Amino acid sequence: MNYQGHQMPKVQNREPINYTMLTEPFFAETLKKAVGQSVVIETVRGNLQGILTDVKMDHVVVKSYDSDTVFYVRVQQIVHVMPS
Repeated sequence: MNYQGHQMPKVQNREPINYTMLTEPFFAETLKKAVGQSVVIETVRGNLQGILTDVKMDHVVVKSYDSDTVFYVRVQQIVHVMPS
């Protein structure tokens, strides 16, 4: 398969693009209290277990138990979080 670059034509007087994101500040603040603890996170794709290492407004960081693998999970994909 061959991929070629494509350059978009320049458009004059174009409005700037504004990005918006849904945040859940109370959820993030509650999760911050669990940083450093063992958790089970259920996502829309399945369960993830490990140590919660960081919480941001749009994602959480989980380090797996058995390796140095680090997972970055979007908050929008989280169904629920349980301490383990």
